[in-house]
Amino acid sequence: MVASLYIRGAARSSILNCERRYFVTLNLIEDQWIPVTCEDGSRRVIAPWQMAELGIERPDWPRPDLNVACYELLIGLLYMADPPANNGEWQRRCAPDPQRLREKLAAFAPAFDLLGDGPRFLQDLEPLMGDPGSVDMLFIDSAGANTARNNADLMVHRDRYVRLDPALAAMALYTFQAFAPSGGAGNRTSMRGGGPMVTLVDPQAELWQLVWANVPCGAPAQTADLPWMQPTRVSDKGEQATPPEGRVFAAEAFFGMPRRLRLVSDGDGITGVVQKPWGTNYALWKHPLSPYYRLKIGEEWLPRHPRAGKFGYRNWLGVVARQKDSDLAERALALRDWGQRGGEASVIVAGWAMDNMKPRDFTLSVQPLLDLSGEVEDRLVGMVEAAETAAIALRGALEPVLAAGEAREAQREEFFLATENRFLAHLRALRAGGNPGPEWLSDLRRQVLGQFEALALPGLDQRETDRIAAIVKAHKDLRGTFLGHGKLGGAMFDALGLERPALKKGKVA
Repeated sequence: MVASLYIRGAARSSILNCERRYFVTLNLIEDQWIPVTCEDGSRRVIAPWQMAELGIERPDWPRPDLNVACYELLIGLLYMADPPANNGEWQRRCAPDPQRLREKLAAFAPAFDLLGDGPRFLQDLEPLMGDPGSVDMLFIDSAGANTARNNADLMVHRDRYVRLDPALAAMALYTFQAFAPSGGAGNRTSMRGGGPMVTLVDPQAELWQLVWANVPCGAPAQTADLPWMQPTRVSDKGEQATPPEGRVFAAEAFFGMPRRLRLVSDGDGITGVVQKPWGTNYALWKHPLSPYYRLKIGEEWLPRHPRAGKFGYRNWLGVVARQKDSDLAERALALRDWGQRGGEASVIVAGWAMDNMKPRDFTLSVQPLLDLSGEVEDRLVGMVEAAETAAIALRGALEPVLAAGEAREAQREEFFLATENRFLAHLRALRAGGNPGPEWLSDLRRQVLGQFEALALPGLDQRETDRIAAIVKAHKDLRGTFLGHGKLGGAMFDALGLERPALKKGKVA
């Protein structure tokens, strides 16, 4: 990506050199800096207010995490400057109005300089002293200093970026603050913890429709509300920053500053980052684009995080569908609001799967947005719970065949992948008014027994006697489970609303 010339005043669009363009600063409200793809297949660079222009489809950054964060940034800018007061106003303002958006955002331009002597976007108000680190640190999958020293950067990367153009640096800075992982002593995670799960309503139309679909209702913020317009609220003594009284989020949800950072630049771009510990420590916030859960009623709500691997129907409960106990799980506000806003849509599910400081996988998935009646959704929840129970039964039955740990977990993952298409077919039947519970039970039985038998039965007569006996018993118990026997069998039948078969005299479930 090539940096444009960002100079205050009439000369902003001038080009000093046709092969290399230099910058003085970048204003994230006034300047064109966001790459996008267009409906006609072309690419262009826009200012934020131009997201309301016709024909613009998607952000076009070189990394998926930057694209997801860019959606959050644009949603946050709208919520900051011109949110709908309620869902009625949201409906009335569905048609894009670029000029109105430009005027509303203009008042915030002084707070959105990336560089300069005044306040800097998402950076400490005062300069930070110290040696700058590499700009690599702005990317979650970059190797930290200790990782590089120990030559342990197998799944992360080092020395990829010598410098960044200001546009890419701004997007990387926003992404890092929004998704910040654990970073050593005093370096705070994001408001939602490291690598949070993001869920976005996607009407599968133009950029404006996606952004507008996810904007919460509220009142406009003030420039002074932005955290970099005031001294950093440090947390070296355990201080916490909570939402405004009576609310669970404000505009700062989209512009949190858990990390204390200052970008370092030269005439060619951003060359380094100075970081100091003990940035803002957020507590009790609920981000409107993330699902939450808690272990017990009355305890603090916690943001959900993706797990490594494919996001599929096994992950739906509490994320794209309600969980049975709704007091312990809450879908993102954006998804819940869509129930009152209406229309066909999908859900973008994204986020970094983290192992503490280590990134494992970036999830990016499109899932159906479910609009089901209470009874139908109950059946859907039961189908997911029955599948989870079947997977637990398979993992337990494989104990005499596979060692505990990753091998058995891989079989569990294979089970969910293999049953995905059948589940989606049954979802269509559910929406049409059917009750596919008995068929789903047959699908689960077929897959579980097939996987078990493929691993356990070949060469069975060559195994040790005690191992043969254990495998035969596991096979028998597994078949009994799908007849409703035992704790797992009972749970599976109950989840599907099926009557447990009567046991023969003398048998105990």
